[in-house]
Amino acid sequence: MAESQNTEYKESWRDEYLKWVCGFANVQGGCIYIGLDDNGKIVGAADCKKLLEDIPNKNHSHTA
Repeated sequence: MAESQNTEYKESWRDEYLKWVCGFANVQGGCIYIGLDDNGKIVGAADCKKLLEDIPNKNHSHTA
């Protein structure tokens, strides 16, 4: 699956991607895949458990 209007691949998480989350929420939806390069190749992600805890909290604090 290639990147598209509704699909983004990111090698690592950066808080600036919260704008993508908001953008997807305001239109048709979409997916951000962390740990993939621009071609969709798996490169891995550091501390996935922490990301799964942190991202929802960061999203809430930036949109509330």
